[in-house]
Amino acid sequence: MKQIISRIDRGLLVLLLFFATFQVASAQKYRFIEGWSKETNNRIEKFLESTKKLNERKVAVFDGDGTVFGQVPHYLADEALYQYADENYRGKTDSLSLAKMKILKEMVADGNNVGKPYVEDRVHFLSGMTTEEVMEMGYKCYLKSYQGKFYPEMKALIENLKSFGFEVWILTASPEYLYQKFIAVELGIPDINIVGVKSVIVDDRLTDIIVLPIPQDDGKANTIPTFIKTRPLLVGGNSRGDMDMINKSKGLKLVVNPDDITVRGTDDGPMHGYTVKQYWEKEGAVIVNCNDTRDPKVRFHTGEWKIRENIPHPKKK
Repeated sequence: MKQIISRIDRGLLVLLLFFATFQVASAQKYRFIEGWSKETNNRIEKFLESTKKLNERKVAVFDGDGTVFGQVPHYLADEALYQYADENYRGKTDSLSLAKMKILKEMVADGNNVGKPYVEDRVHFLSGMTTEEVMEMGYKCYLKSYQGKFYPEMKALIENLKSFGFEVWILTASPEYLYQKFIAVELGIPDINIVGVKSVIVDDRLTDIIVLPIPQDDGKANTIPTFIKTRPLLVGGNSRGDMDMINKSKGLKLVVNPDDITVRGTDDGPMHGYTVKQYWEKEGAVIVNCNDTRDPKVRFHTGEWKIRENIPHPKKK
């Protein structure tokens, strides 16, 4: 009797091992990404197949605005702040409201929403708020003005990466807590994998003290070893500001909707003399297009602030 039970147990073990192996093999099966060419899909599939037997952390890193979700006509980080100010501070005369409105007016006057001073001012505006308040501010703005703007092709790519055992990380020059909730919900990744501009937290409230590196330009590249602590196999971005980060990839480089009009200047390092698209074509990156258009039914507070302050639209890299 014991021998029969033993044989049954061994049989069950064999079956369990078979099904476990089958499930792993099934999970690591590439799913074609609709909207991208067969050539692009073939390149991505070949890359993913090549990672199956790697005995290391498999990490993919992406920029946020303009890479995994649309940024037309304004960055969500800006819209969230201007929207919140209009709802909570505009027209009030208390010291807090006046101080917060002053920060935003300085940001509007600066205009360069990819510059480090502007990026730092976003943190100054959020200083004093709880982490939960900031996460809800970003999530509320997303639901009101950006829902549906995550690129379906990028979501499909991320699902493929997860099925092949990749950790997926988002690096953004926007305030970290502002972006963590809505990106985590949409992409199905842990909120700690969404790394943005960090400020020191005291008693669960954001402060003015910024934790370096700031993930913008070369700071994005430095953020990878500082916080992710391994070199990624795939990195994706969309703009000049992502160049240093993308070049940290030791595998595939992916660029979304790259600009092909502006020829970069001497301050742009190796991109000097090229448009963003031309540079990445030269570097052999996978270049993809995703639809990023404005919803005419959505009211954007950011544009209204520009008009009120008589300031042109922000410069973009």
